[in-house]
Amino acid sequence: MTDAAPALKTLKIDFVSDVVCPWCAVGLGGLETALERLEGEGIKADVRFQPFELNPQMAPEGENIVEHIGRKYGSTPEQSAANRAMIRQRGAEAGFDMQMGEDSRIWNTFDAHRLLHWAQETAPDRQGALKRALFVAHFTENRNITDAGVLTQAAETAGLDRAEAGEVLASGRYAQAVRAAEDLWRSRGITSVPAVVVEGKYLISGGQPADAFEQALRQIAGEA
Repeated sequence: MTDAAPALKTLKIDFVSDVVCPWCAVGLGGLETALERLEGEGIKADVRFQPFELNPQMAPEGENIVEHIGRKYGSTPEQSAANRAMIRQRGAEAGFDMQMGEDSRIWNTFDAHRLLHWAQETAPDRQGALKRALFVAHFTENRNITDAGVLTQAAETAGLDRAEAGEVLASGRYAQAVRAAEDLWRSRGITSVPAVVVEGKYLISGGQPADAFEQALRQIAGEA
């Protein structure tokens, strides 16, 4: 007589994040690793990526990363460099190649969020791949993620239709839906990212390592 397979538990996870947030990439890597570990215990997840803009007023030309961090947080160039080195290490541990340097730029991410919303609406199984492709474009390749060509290439990399992605960007489609979603998460008290909301009520904050996600999700699955 064989042991019965564990009962399958699917957790609903809203991953509230921004494409230019390095800790969001770190957190995604930790979450994905934790879910891989938990799958053998019958715990799976329906992960949906929700929009949050760290810099909604960012100009189209973006801003140098050192100048941006200095203006926003008061960091010196030396502190900014040390922080990037730490992020590169944490990113590598989470499976991301972070190549930010002193010439890197921070960009407006609204159009990226519109594409992510489009993916969730039309091909939800591809939304995670698009999120990863956008992280790679920004953090590894240092590309301009306000550029339609960069965004549509990320969509194609994720297995989505590049021409349709271009139509979404050109038309302004999903702008209202993204604004509404951003307002919703702010109204729920989300002021920093990543914010990982499980089953609509459990919050895991910050770019946590896999062990922290694994422990939290196992506990939540037992309670949910």
